[in-house]
Amino acid sequence: MPDVLIGGLAGQGPKGHITLAGALANRHGLVAGATGTGKTVTLQVLAEEFSRMGVPVFTADVKGDLSGIAAAGAAHPRVDDRLASLGINDWQPQAAPVRLWDLFGKSGHAVRASVASMGPELMSTLLELNDTQSGLMHLAFDHAEREGLELIDLKDLISLLKHIEREREAFEERYGSVSPQSLGAMLRRVHVLATQGGERFFAEPALDIHDMLATTGEGDQTRGFINLLDGRELMQSPRLYTTFLLWFLSTLFRTLPERGDADRPVLVFFFDEAHLLFDAAPKALLERLEQTVRLIRSKGVGVYFVTQSPADIPDDVLGQLGNRIQHALRAFTPRDQKAVKTAAETFRPNPTLDTAQVITELGVGEALVSVLDNKGTPTQVERTLIAPPRGRIGPLSDSERAALLASSSLAGRYDEVIDRESAHERLEAQLTSSATAQVRTEETPAATPDIEQTSPVAESAPRKGGRQRQGIIETLLKSVMRALGSQLGRTLIRSLLRSFTRR
Repeated sequence: MPDVLIGGLAGQGPKGHITLAGALANRHGLVAGATGTGKTVTLQVLAEEFSRMGVPVFTADVKGDLSGIAAAGAAHPRVDDRLASLGINDWQPQAAPVRLWDLFGKSGHAVRASVASMGPELMSTLLELNDTQSGLMHLAFDHAEREGLELIDLKDLISLLKHIEREREAFEERYGSVSPQSLGAMLRRVHVLATQGGERFFAEPALDIHDMLATTGEGDQTRGFINLLDGRELMQSPRLYTTFLLWFLSTLFRTLPERGDADRPVLVFFFDEAHLLFDAAPKALLERLEQTVRLIRSKGVGVYFVTQSPADIPDDVLGQLGNRIQHALRAFTPRDQKAVKTAAETFRPNPTLDTAQVITELGVGEALVSVLDNKGTPTQVERTLIAPPRGRIGPLSDSERAALLASSSLAGRYDEVIDRESAHERLEAQLTSSATAQVRTEETPAATPDIEQTSPVAESAPRKGGRQRQGIIETLLKSVMRALGSQLGRTLIRSLLRSFTRR
């Protein structure tokens, strides 16, 4: 059974190694600690170990300093000391297979999804709609499916909601009451989402989820790709970040089959800087996230939250995290002291450790660790030295990122946005067609008698060369007869009659 080496007890060599069983990696986990205590390096170590096990990894690179995992590390005296203390003999600098992603398509392969793939329930949760508005969202999706209106980007959704607003009476006959106030509120929320980056995320070509589950190599040399989502700009749009993460987990849940017991997960998913996610997410979104995290374990997906304190994680989510790594916390204020106490209480006690005291004494690269044993029971907490990563600590240069993107097997697949005909274009065409038909109806004149068939002059007029020759008098009479249908014509006739009478 494959294991993930986290680190070990100082000076105890291989017998003191702390490992996470691959079969229990889908029981989720937590990596916590104050800024500068080594959380990012621990994340890198775990990602490398899962990749070496042949398991793909996904994580957001929030600060941009995790991309060095794609380049081999280098020997260093401090690394040598740590390896000797832990009794690790097979360590070699090694680059991990990496794919770079970016929701904005600037520094990685673009990540996009369609509105339809989000579904009415998740879209309603994302927009924080009430029950009435959520019902209208389901109505909109149902109508789009009935009429073959593809919902790809936010323009499609906006056009669809406006169409329902215009045709409200017809929709009420089929679906019942349709509130114009609710439709207006929904439109405003969609526009807000668009300004927060949603217009970039909802587009085509949509991400093929299997590109995130890819591996490279064969046999014992199989390695899982580490998928890094550039989060440097993304963190300025927390709603977009939340949207993508929840969509990604939901899509995985819908796509992957049930796995039962397996010796390793299908994918390991890291929520880096999770406190930003939970601070910005509405209650409904958190409830949906908690439900997804609970259920997705059966699909072979392990979810690991990386944050500053366990207190950042809602209790319903925290209770599902069986594997825990706690770096140092500082207790300078009463609030800090409460956070330390909370963190200590989440571990299974170790009689030889004062957990709360040790949390404040840990150095950089040290952590308190408790994982699930083969029976699924949390082990006693241990003070652990984290193993050194095999990849570079620090970011790739711009030229290295460009070279990595150019050499990717996905190069060019997601680069350009495809704006094909969808609901927006079809509804706009219908609106234009209706407006044009209405204008033509208004401009069509009323029918007038056919003078040429009823005029006795026309019947008796001579013909030459197959054509009817009209004299001056006949032409005048026809013009007068055509004018009879208008007020101006009648006025003109009265004037002419008065003129002839006077003569």
